[in-house]
Amino acid sequence: MSVGNVTIGVFGLFHPREFTVTALNNAALILHADDKQVVLERSSGVSSATIGLSHDRVVVSAGTHVLRPRRITLMGRKNQPVDFDLAVPKRITRRYHGTLAINKVGLNLVAIVTMDREAAVAAVVAAESSLDTPVEALKAQAVAARSYFVAGRRHEDFDFCDTTHCQFLRELPPPTGNAAKAVEATRGLVLKYESHSFAAMYTRSCSGRTHTPSEIGLSAGTYPFYSVECTYCRSHPVRWSSRISSRDSSSLRSSDESSRLRLVRRLGWRTVPSNDFVKKKVGDSVLLEGVGQGHGIGLCQAGAKAMAQAGADFRQILAHYYPNTTIASVATP
Repeated sequence: MSVGNVTIGVFGLFHPREFTVTALNNAALILHADDKQVVLERSSGVSSATIGLSHDRVVVSAGTHVLRPRRITLMGRKNQPVDFDLAVPKRITRRYHGTLAINKVGLNLVAIVTMDREAAVAAVVAAESSLDTPVEALKAQAVAARSYFVAGRRHEDFDFCDTTHCQFLRELPPPTGNAAKAVEATRGLVLKYESHSFAAMYTRSCSGRTHTPSEIGLSAGTYPFYSVECTYCRSHPVRWSSRISSRDSSSLRSSDESSRLRLVRRLGWRTVPSNDFVKKKVGDSVLLEGVGQGHGIGLCQAGAKAMAQAGADFRQILAHYYPNTTIASVATP
């Protein structure tokens, strides 16, 4: 990870074998295919390129150009970041600002966007927050998200992915929106424990008290993530229920994040939204009744929102959910 930038693997959940990349706003998007270049620009009449797999070879099509390169990168003139749309055809399209690399890995293509870290923080804050979230809660979310990025990479081929495995990331929010303003107001600020940045975990809604990693079968990292009271979730618990097969139930245990993740990655995240649940045998299936959303560690987004509505600022929110930490500039030695 270069200073000030992060690399994000995007659309991996779709296991894509084809991408479409489109230049925007009359800005040139230079496609580098090995030692050849193709200029994508609306004014030239060729603004899009399709990168796909054919017989396990990468094929690039742009206008009259058909190339079979080993290495593909896209960026603005002078290797600058640029706006572009990236799509998995008939599945999803998102807009990014940065540079793009597309690699063949196994039977699929992998898209890696290199973007400014503050832009990535803004995209996470926007994706993780509702429109009615107070600005102070957004600031707390921004500091947590930035801390996660600064703490270090989680993948071999890129720093982070765009899913909840790392941090949920979508498009950049509008610069006049509250999410962008919250990121700018906290620019460069991260959480530190014993003078070191750490990957600040957070959850959608706890069950009234946040968890320590050991309580849900995870190992502690550089920060212990203390269990703290969450007044809002204690008074306004998010309750859920779902049914699963007896076979699936046999491998699922309450307060065991690993077993929950294995199941929801196969059956969907709504199957078991949290670690706090009880099982009830109902005929040939098992009824799960639980409370909370997410792993329950670190900042509780529902609780942070309530604290901000009650007048707490982002420093007070972070001090509550991350005890014994300090807030400092990422540049601080």
